[in-house]
Amino acid sequence: MTLSVRLRHRLGAFALDAEFMAPPGLTVLFGRSGSGKTTIVNAVAGLLMPDEGRIVAGDRTLLDTKRGIRLKSHRRRLGYIFQEGRLFPHLTVRQNLAYGAWFAPRHAPRENRDRVVELLGIGSLLDRRPGALSGGEKQRVAIGRALLSAPRLILADEPLAALDEARKAEILPYFERLRDEVSIPILYVSHSATEVARLATTIVALDAGRVVAQGPAAEMLADPAVLPTGAREAGAVVQARVAHHHADGLTELDAGGTPLFLPRVGAPPGDTLRVRISAHDVILARQRPDGLSALNILPGVVQELRPGAGPGTIVALETPAGRLLARITRRSAEALRLEPGSQVHAIIKTVSVAPLDIGGGGAGVEAAGPNGMSHDGTSVRPR
Repeated sequence: MTLSVRLRHRLGAFALDAEFMAPPGLTVLFGRSGSGKTTIVNAVAGLLMPDEGRIVAGDRTLLDTKRGIRLKSHRRRLGYIFQEGRLFPHLTVRQNLAYGAWFAPRHAPRENRDRVVELLGIGSLLDRRPGALSGGEKQRVAIGRALLSAPRLILADEPLAALDEARKAEILPYFERLRDEVSIPILYVSHSATEVARLATTIVALDAGRVVAQGPAAEMLADPAVLPTGAREAGAVVQARVAHHHADGLTELDAGGTPLFLPRVGAPPGDTLRVRISAHDVILARQRPDGLSALNILPGVVQELRPGAGPGTIVALETPAGRLLARITRRSAEALRLEPGSQVHAIIKTVSVAPLDIGGGGAGVEAAGPNGMSHDGTSVRPR
């Protein structure tokens, strides 16, 4: 099912004028605070009535201001996951889950409760009350409650924002499973490049109430202009298969026929992972270096270079593992005589890839194409 959204709304000095299509999978609304992400989600949920708009989920129109169609929130069949779990404190986990199912339409296709409990790993929590749960456990129960309401669409408004790094690491795999195993679309709000790299199949980038770019996750994440903090947060997402766990604590991945070593990854051989590699963690050399401590050295071809506003340059290169970005100084680019077509080697320290930047495979991580940068030199996404 595809979600089609077109909205116009003014709130004080802020003006929202956005239009996008969210295909099946997990679509992330991505942008700085104040860019309009939550406003869009609340309009889709029916919690905010826009000045003008049309929202269609599959063959069902939720809102069409021109035709006078404005379904109430409870008739839109949406599961909403907030920053906090918002569970009923006087009910057990089992009762909170049953509350979601109680609101499901009688004849609507329903998720099996036992399957949802297993999917989210909350079987041991069923008789507890929310006060006895950690932040991550509360969010898993909130996800389950949303799923059991038989929604046609799931909305998640920065569901990890209130959690510390340990709790985020706990919850991210459950959102990956949700993306890969649940058939309904998910609209997810975030301004975290790590979350987006781990979860997104599609990205809709927002700035000042407008959609500035949209497309598959790998393509979009290769474009620093999409990121809230610009080139400093640039990084590409590569897809790789777990090849072998070594006795010294390293995991060897097969990235397009090239070995990629990371600290031990908790996935069995044969599993496919998506790995975000930050541009500032990539060093370039014209010749294959010897005598380095870095284990990951990938041959590549420079596709394009673009200087930013400061002394930095983003270099896009194609490697056997897929698209990589390197953030280097202009002086280095000139010293190496880099230009499109230059043969280089990308050097990546094994320990530079953070655990939160490694996630399950899923869809939407095909390698980004090699062409097209924005006028300011920070975009490497094909146009």
